[in-house]
Amino acid sequence: MAQSLDDIVRVNVIVSPMAQSAGTYNIGLIIGKAAVIPVSERVRVYSSFSDMKTDGWKETDPECAAATIYFSQEPTPAKLVVGRWDEANGETVVEAITACRAANYDWYAAYIVNTTSAEVEAVAATVESMEPDSVYFYTTNDEAVKAGTTGNIMEILKNKSYKRTFGQYSTTLHAAVAAMGYAMGANTGGANSAYTLAYKTEVGVAPEPLSTTEAKKILELNGNVYTNYGPKFKLLVQGKVASGVSFDEVLNLDMLKAEIQMGAVNALVMAKKIPQTEDGLSLLMSAIAEQCEKSVTRGAIAPGVWKGAPILTLQRGDTLSKGYLVLSERIEDQTQEERDARIAPPIYVPVKLAGAIEHVVINVTVNR
Repeated sequence: MAQSLDDIVRVNVIVSPMAQSAGTYNIGLIIGKAAVIPVSERVRVYSSFSDMKTDGWKETDPECAAATIYFSQEPTPAKLVVGRWDEANGETVVEAITACRAANYDWYAAYIVNTTSAEVEAVAATVESMEPDSVYFYTTNDEAVKAGTTGNIMEILKNKSYKRTFGQYSTTLHAAVAAMGYAMGANTGGANSAYTLAYKTEVGVAPEPLSTTEAKKILELNGNVYTNYGPKFKLLVQGKVASGVSFDEVLNLDMLKAEIQMGAVNALVMAKKIPQTEDGLSLLMSAIAEQCEKSVTRGAIAPGVWKGAPILTLQRGDTLSKGYLVLSERIEDQTQEERDARIAPPIYVPVKLAGAIEHVVINVTVNR
């Protein structure tokens, strides 16, 4: 009988834990009242409109009409989550979207078919504090919006400064799903994949024949509309959420936040120990910088001059050559209580967003 080689050389294979990702931020949710999905199941995931039809959905279902618009956009989103609103047993719209979030954490953007203005307001309030971070798209054909009448839904949400609600005025049913579909389809995470929603084409949506005054009133309410510009263009303007911030800024910061958080957690989980030393702190800061580089690659962060308040060694007017910095207070300045609690010194990540050009003034000087 041969003797074991372990007596001479013992080899131990140690596999480190798998790193977790921060998610894709490219999946939409459509919620409706059709009974195709059991309440006990709550949500189902589909890769195409044909998948829905195979699963028993009818083209007359509002969810199907919305999904058709969602999957018609270019680039085409890869997945859609469809959720059930159990209104027949007294469930509110807020309870429905909350249940859909509990059933599936993958979706980022949500749309609910056939809602009233009061329901839109209630959902917007809920999504504002939802975890993980999410955004809500809604469509309204309320004449009070384009007339700028006091008390309309866009004015209400604007006055509440909601930064996670994207509203679109349209007489096309579920028009805002087109914006949601484009947003999810375009967010590939690849190099230079950052985008805005301004001036995009909405497949399946009829442009609104608005007067200049009506279009202006909608935009003043931080609303969005798909309308005609010049003799040929059909464009979505302006790509903003109710607070007036551009949608892409909300999305990019949500992704950056989640990636930084996941990067730091992965560093803590995968290391046997991160010592409470400057070298240990450097490991954490390197993990954070690695995540910031993803935003640089996407084109969401870019080099620029820091114009904010000073942060540690960063002064106003300094150039962020990478578009970001990772700074920390010193280990030696920690209190004994902080050391005993094994708390890292505060870490700061100043970033410079790449921004976007959406308005141009061109001066043509002619000399004879």
